[in-house]
Amino acid sequence: MSNLSDGTSLEASSKNESIKAASNHLRGLIKEELIEDTPAFGDESEQLLKFHGIYQQDDRDRRKEARARGLDKHHQLMIRTRIPGGIVSPEAYIAHDEISRRWANGTLRVTTRQDFQLHGVLKGDIKKSIRAINDSLLTTLGGCGDVERNIMCCPEPLDTPFHAEVQLSISAMVAELTPRTRAYHEIWLDGEVVKSSEPEVEPLYKEQYLPRKFKTTIALEGDNCVDVYAHDLAIVAMKKTDGSLRGFNVLVGGGLGRTHNKPETFVAVAKPLAFVEPDQIVDVAREVVAVQRDYGDRTNRRHARLKYTIAERGLEWFRDEVQKRLPFELQSPEPLAWKPVDDHLGWHEQGDGRLYVGVYIENGRIADVDGVRSRSGLRRIIDELRPQVRLTAQQNVILAGIEPADRPRVEALMAEYGIEAVESIPRAIRYAMACPAIPTCGLAVAEAERALPGLIRKLAALLDELGLADERISFRMSGCPNGCSRPYLGDVGFVGTTLGKYDVMLGGDFDGTRLNRVFAPNVPITEIPSLLRPLFEAFKSGREPTEGFGNWTERVGFEALRETVVTEKTA
Repeated sequence: MSNLSDGTSLEASSKNESIKAASNHLRGLIKEELIEDTPAFGDESEQLLKFHGIYQQDDRDRRKEARARGLDKHHQLMIRTRIPGGIVSPEAYIAHDEISRRWANGTLRVTTRQDFQLHGVLKGDIKKSIRAINDSLLTTLGGCGDVERNIMCCPEPLDTPFHAEVQLSISAMVAELTPRTRAYHEIWLDGEVVKSSEPEVEPLYKEQYLPRKFKTTIALEGDNCVDVYAHDLAIVAMKKTDGSLRGFNVLVGGGLGRTHNKPETFVAVAKPLAFVEPDQIVDVAREVVAVQRDYGDRTNRRHARLKYTIAERGLEWFRDEVQKRLPFELQSPEPLAWKPVDDHLGWHEQGDGRLYVGVYIENGRIADVDGVRSRSGLRRIIDELRPQVRLTAQQNVILAGIEPADRPRVEALMAEYGIEAVESIPRAIRYAMACPAIPTCGLAVAEAERALPGLIRKLAALLDELGLADERISFRMSGCPNGCSRPYLGDVGFVGTTLGKYDVMLGGDFDGTRLNRVFAPNVPITEIPSLLRPLFEAFKSGREPTEGFGNWTERVGFEALRETVVTEKTA
């Protein structure tokens, strides 16, 4: 019986583990299948493609028609670019915009993890697309797959030593945690196949990489705009009194994926592990990943994230295991305090005499739809003024490095293309997020991106009617329980259960520090406004000063809230 490097037998491991172990460091048969005149890759290549930042999908809107005509699915690919900290040069933005026009579906998608996604790319155009991304000095390697994904960070472009030092730490972590395989360059960039008597090695990921995906984010002290608690490895950069970097608080074990009707799967927020010095964070990050590599569940992918390893073995065990691998002593974690979350939209000074403007993009979809032509408008601004682009964890876009004299020109172009100033956007809409879901995501059981705009406008009108339009209430919708839009950390979460129905989640908080819970299961989307109306009315009359909606629901309790809803229905 052959074994993987962690001792798990190939027979006992999941199918994905066998595919990874036999892939020759993520090569498999991708290169051979790439030149075949077929619309899709084979099953094993489909799994390996994820490590290269590619998901094989199909257009679910066209499935029924295809079946009726006896045709195969309309196969297509999604490309995800890995963008550490969400920082995109103007040249890289333009490259992605060109790819979207030439080979994708004409839109760019900003994700909740500061990536770009390109949807609708055909197999015959995938290599050209990835080469164009690489030419813009970005990569898709590690955009998906069982490795460290994109490392997130607060995108606010402030010119301070603190921000600069954090960026250096991110760069060092990216270099340490990126797979070493040469497969990416060989397959997509026609890199030379190096012949050597020495076998290629992955010093961190070994032969079968991680049991499952691994997500890391860095928050800045006091600013939780990246939802730091949602990640496997959550890092908070702490300041000295002079404003420079003092060190990092390290938390572990967050994760928002779960499976309906599988109680052994659950969502979790990251827990404090340690405080470390600035020059120690790369070593700590590597060893946290390594412990999960060695002890994560390789037999059940639904149970393979770090949160399950910690739940079963304990946080103290995990801390001890990380400590064994380090040449320095981990310090005790420090308490954290958060200011109200700032999404960094609107105009702000950068600290270097220049300005940045945060631009609202509904559900992250940069597209020309009706009167809002964000794709054409952003391209025009970036072509003309060459600002740096930064992607936010709320799926919005920051244009940075703008000279004050150019502000009127930027505002004029935004108005010309129907891109609203943030001050004119209702708060309920501004603080809403949805994942792509149907028609591109194969996991979605309900709509999200296409369903939330109609619902959120009804909720915004309701809040306005009740005099609550200025309240900061976060609404998040996911088309399945995997929670890519982080619905479990919002004031109000909508998690799809089947077409047209959602679990309505309450009890989280706007600052993303507490999980919400199911308040009402399987609610038809048409009934959600009437379900929430009596709660908003009770919130208005019964809250304490400055109390947010999520904190109010948690304080009042679900039993009392359900009585409020029942009373309204019978009145």
